[in-house]
Amino acid sequence: MGKLYVVGTPIGNLGDLSPRAAQVLSEVDFIAAEDTRVTMKLLSHLGIKKPMISYYEHNLREKGEIILSRLLGGESCAIVTDAGMPCISDPGEDLVAICREHGVPIEAVPGPSAAVTALAVSGLKTSRFAFEGFLSVKKTSRFQHLESVKDDLHTLIFYEAPHKLLSTLEDMSKVLGDRQVSICRELTKLHEEVIRTTLPKAAEYYRQVTPKGEFVLVIEGAKPEEHPLSFEDALELARGLIAGGTGISQAAKEASRETGFKKGDLYKALLGE
Repeated sequence: MGKLYVVGTPIGNLGDLSPRAAQVLSEVDFIAAEDTRVTMKLLSHLGIKKPMISYYEHNLREKGEIILSRLLGGESCAIVTDAGMPCISDPGEDLVAICREHGVPIEAVPGPSAAVTALAVSGLKTSRFAFEGFLSVKKTSRFQHLESVKDDLHTLIFYEAPHKLLSTLEDMSKVLGDRQVSICRELTKLHEEVIRTTLPKAAEYYRQVTPKGEFVLVIEGAKPEEHPLSFEDALELARGLIAGGTGISQAAKEASRETGFKKGDLYKALLGE
């Protein structure tokens, strides 16, 4: 039985291809590529000649069976997308699934990801985020998708094509409101650009400027609802700590840190009880 290699390729700058990725591409029996013309440019840059099979959204079922048959027959295959990591918002997801079902070994050869690269330079929170991929072209599905993530507190990441960017920004403004957004265009390429603004201002900008290139939108998460605590709430917190064995002074200190009320005021109130 052969092995499927999931190989990450550069999202723009060819210098970002790892030595291991180049080695795997040179050693496998054949390559499954989203667009063989794009992959041919990469292989030519590396001086590699390798048989390729076209594998994309509209032929994944038919070609997936062919690739699986060859893998089961002992050949090795590298799956690549036009740019970045295969299988992330990409038909390679389906090939990996059927290979798992048939026990074909799968090995990842990590490479750049436009989503994580954009997040890193966004200036927004990176500790928690959700990758949402592309919005549907259908209006109803688009709004349903946006409504489903409207209240998420983590940073949201979307991909978008230039011809749909303006309508997407307008729809996001309607549903998500006046949020911060980092618009990342042509990452690692010659005309790389990162615009940090708000969703309404971004929509206004692209009504005047024609979008060019591929885009990653990194959007601020929803703000948590604020429930102001009263002084009595702070005392209750301190009382709970005291009941658990914490000293009065320490309880006042911790309650102060959690609620913002002065430690001295809390301490005096606790002593007077």
